[in-house]
Amino acid sequence: MSDYQQFLSEREKIDFLMLKGYRIEKIKEDLNGSYVEFLHPEDRIKQTLHVATANGRKYFSSLLIRQKRTTL
Repeated sequence: MSDYQQFLSEREKIDFLMLKGYRIEKIKEDLNGSYVEFLHPEDRIKQTLHVATANGRKYFSSLLIRQKRTTL
């Protein structure tokens, strides 16, 4: 799979979780990419997504910044 196709897949998964009401709770980084932990505020259900592409990491970072701005 090309990097771009992998990014599209990651973006789709991130968008799906965000539309379901999940919020980014925690991020763990290593040499293989980022592990983004999402938490649903009402159900307290956690989902972890591995984001390996640079574009995917930039994408969830922009969503995290937007999320932090709306909670202030």
